[in-house]
Amino acid sequence: MKPHRITRALPGPGQESVWDYPRPPLVEKSSDRVVVTIGGVVIADTIDTVRVLETSHPPVYYLPRAAFRAGSLEPAPGRSYCEFKGEASYLSVVAPGRIEKSAAWYYAAPTRGFEELVERIALYPGRMDRCTVNGERVEPQPGDFYGGWITSRVVGPFKGAPGSLGW
Repeated sequence: MKPHRITRALPGPGQESVWDYPRPPLVEKSSDRVVVTIGGVVIADTIDTVRVLETSHPPVYYLPRAAFRAGSLEPAPGRSYCEFKGEASYLSVVAPGRIEKSAAWYYAAPTRGFEELVERIALYPGRMDRCTVNGERVEPQPGDFYGGWITSRVVGPFKGAPGSLGW
């Protein structure tokens, strides 16, 4: 079987190609306004954001823990390991009448180079009612493993879709 050839989309003005992102990933401070809504309640609204940029992935936004509405995050079971960032712990996202189990994660003690992620939380945007970046509604990265945030600012193709596991 021939290996799948990836056709990189060319970025237009003001866009980024995820194929220009580095590996290992880059942590980039951002002033993008991120708003997260679940259960009809805004649980986070901040311009103190960090983007993690990795080849073939849309950016993952990390928000300060302090930006979340009190009581909207609860510890969840499970851990995972990223070869770059280290061990992740999970959180459930809570709103009136709704709990999304293990829908957020954080790195309590990230590896060297990723210290900016301490006290920051990432979310699976597809598990929320709505996530926006600078007012634009986010599309979740395909698949159920990755947590990338797709906006008109980025072009792919994006890892996570069927057949992209080996990228």
